[in-house]
Amino acid sequence: MNYIKLLNAAFEKFFFDDRLNPTHISLYMALFQEWNSSRFADEFYVNRRDLMRVAKIGSKSTYHRCVTELDAWDYLSYFPSNNPYKGSKIKMSIIGTSDEPDMGRYNPKLEQLAEQYHPIREPEVYQHRPINGQALVSTINNTKQANNNKQPKGWQAVIDFFKEKGFADDEGKKFFTHYEATDWKTSDGKAIRDWQALAINWMDRTELFVSQNKPNKKQGSQIKDNLRTVKNKDYGQPL
Repeated sequence: MNYIKLLNAAFEKFFFDDRLNPTHISLYMALFQEWNSSRFADEFYVNRRDLMRVAKIGSKSTYHRCVTELDAWDYLSYFPSNNPYKGSKIKMSIIGTSDEPDMGRYNPKLEQLAEQYHPIREPEVYQHRPINGQALVSTINNTKQANNNKQPKGWQAVIDFFKEKGFADDEGKKFFTHYEATDWKTSDGKAIRDWQALAINWMDRTELFVSQNKPNKKQGSQIKDNLRTVKNKDYGQPL
């Protein structure tokens, strides 16, 4: 299958299709690259999260709207998966027929569109492209989750962090002892993702508790002065 003719035919259709916006084209090119990496298989499987990253789409609703419209407009056939760990199936349409003009000829407008939307190199995420609809878990998500599941490397790291924020060693020990006993889990049983953020919240609550329970000596002295009570009173003095 001729890669250049397929791409030129796609951009020719983009040029005359006023229904498309840049998001449609960006998603189509991400799918086209995946199609190319599968050696133009009749059908292939994709991961929504990886496609959204490559196509620079930040909203799930936008992704689903665009892929559904591309399906309705005969750019591809979309077969969504009901399993979150299984990729959706895509069947790309062969754009261009013998009745249409030769798409292999040079067209400067198509060249400009190709330079704008076509990726220069294959994205790294497609090294993990699913085959035959196998279970799929994005490596991007796994890396992010692994980086977020933070726990302190021993009690000394906690104490050093508290000292850095201007708190005593004892306060850091209290924090470490408390969450070490809970196996570094929250009250609802979920693993703590960022112990430093939790420690800062602990410090804020400690400062608030100290400020609320600090005795107000100034106020007490004023009350005593206003009452002016003494044990020895001279009732002979005039009022």
